[in-house]
Amino acid sequence: MVLPKYDVVLTTDRSMMSNYHGKEFLGFVTTGPVFVSFGPFAKLSEWFHEFIAAPKMKTDRYGRPYQAPYGMRKIEAALLDAGINAAIIDPDHVHKYIPTAKVLMLSHHDYFGLNPPSSTWSAIVGREPLNAYLFRKFMMRIRPYVMEAKERNGLKVVVGGPSAWQWLYLPELMSFFGVDVVFDGEGEKLVVDLVKRILNNEPVPRYVYVGVNDVPSIDEIPTIKYPAVNGFVEIGRGCPRGCAFCSVTLRPLRWYPLDKIEEELKLHVRHGVVHGLIHSDDVPLYGSVGVELNPDKLIKLHQLVKRYYLTMAWSHTTLGSVLNAEKRYNKLASKIAEIIEDEHQEWWGAQVGLETGSRRLARSIMPGKAAPFKIEDWWDVVEESLAIMHEIKLIPALTVIVGLPGETADDVMETIELLDRIKPYRSLVVPMFYVPMNHIRAEKDGWIVKYNLIPEHIELLKKMFEHSVYWAKDIVNHFYLKGPQYWPVRAAVNYFISYVEKRVRKLYDRLDEIAAEIKVRRLESKVEAPKLMELITSKNL
Repeated sequence: MVLPKYDVVLTTDRSMMSNYHGKEFLGFVTTGPVFVSFGPFAKLSEWFHEFIAAPKMKTDRYGRPYQAPYGMRKIEAALLDAGINAAIIDPDHVHKYIPTAKVLMLSHHDYFGLNPPSSTWSAIVGREPLNAYLFRKFMMRIRPYVMEAKERNGLKVVVGGPSAWQWLYLPELMSFFGVDVVFDGEGEKLVVDLVKRILNNEPVPRYVYVGVNDVPSIDEIPTIKYPAVNGFVEIGRGCPRGCAFCSVTLRPLRWYPLDKIEEELKLHVRHGVVHGLIHSDDVPLYGSVGVELNPDKLIKLHQLVKRYYLTMAWSHTTLGSVLNAEKRYNKLASKIAEIIEDEHQEWWGAQVGLETGSRRLARSIMPGKAAPFKIEDWWDVVEESLAIMHEIKLIPALTVIVGLPGETADDVMETIELLDRIKPYRSLVVPMFYVPMNHIRAEKDGWIVKYNLIPEHIELLKKMFEHSVYWAKDIVNHFYLKGPQYWPVRAAVNYFISYVEKRVRKLYDRLDEIAAEIKVRRLESKVEAPKLMELITSKNL
């Protein structure tokens, strides 16, 4: 078989190039540590973890994936629109194309497991997360092909995506893997010029950062040419809430018109993809200016999506937006639920930032999170919004940031108390360690080990775990993986939940010891709390 030749080849590892059994949020399982990384069952456990979290993507005979990550599809479309011969290739086939390519482009949400929640799990368990493991394994496999192509044909390697910044903290790996350019930010506007310069053998910068003035307008963002993973369709970019810990707020707010959204819905349906996800950083704000809702546009958006997709989900929403929709816009959240939930679909999901239960910290770092409600009423916003979600069967994955700058024991106890109050509401709670950039350089084996934790954080982690276990099996069995077609995956996920539950409960006594040791050391030294990773590894957990 003669392979087509592409000047530009785009690819990534298996943790990204998968449709996760058609269940987008199963992809989060790739952020967890490989079950067993030693002994006679290492290979079996690795296979089992990949079966649950990152099954292989179907490809055509040339190794082009049936679906690919949405961000990569956008870059591919920009290059194709510019007349550049480019294609996305599955990681199992990309080695065949590297020898003749002129540009190899890589993308990832978390190249080295430095982002939460990957870094959170690896710090607690002391093991490499699956996504970082699979990326490292993939890069080691293709490295000989890359190095030979660089020497023979002048191949250039460009890395991008949401975690492109990680390469800047690991320059030795840039050299080892032959990375020439780090492209950081929205790429549709500037990437074409960069690639053309490479193809013309012109010099290119080592680092490209896309500032506010260089982000593409809606008209400059192309329509994808081929299906994205799980029918992913973007409806807008940017967020007006201004949280101090989030880079998304630096981007201007832009909304796609309905006809542009419809183009990608039609494309997916033509390729047989009828289950999808709509994406923005706060879906209910669609068509809005600021944080006030646009009910007419929001309803028309959901009617449009359900015209094409049998089932749909949201990528993200905020508690303030859901409460605002229901409370101040004549039960708008319930009206949207009536559009979404039909004979094909009983529920939908979204990622939601709870972040902290501390009202003091909330005022300081995310004053716009509850808007248009007052951040001083954060607890009421959280409880009322989750009660609405529970009623309309919108299932949230709630993120909580652990170890925020300036967080005190009282702040942590407030978060614990809030978790107690929201236990009646169907949800998962995901801890995310706050990762300062100056802590990326590790002290041991290339892993983050610096976390400023206090004893109360141990109790918070246990509380989050108990909440999630309480609801996980209910969600998996009665909502997320309901139906006979999902029984193998459902059985595997239930086993995974039980396995994790047993493992974590075995750690409880030792975690209590660690909490006590942290407390003693703090009293003795009167300085920052010792780091959790150091204590865990010292006890060989």
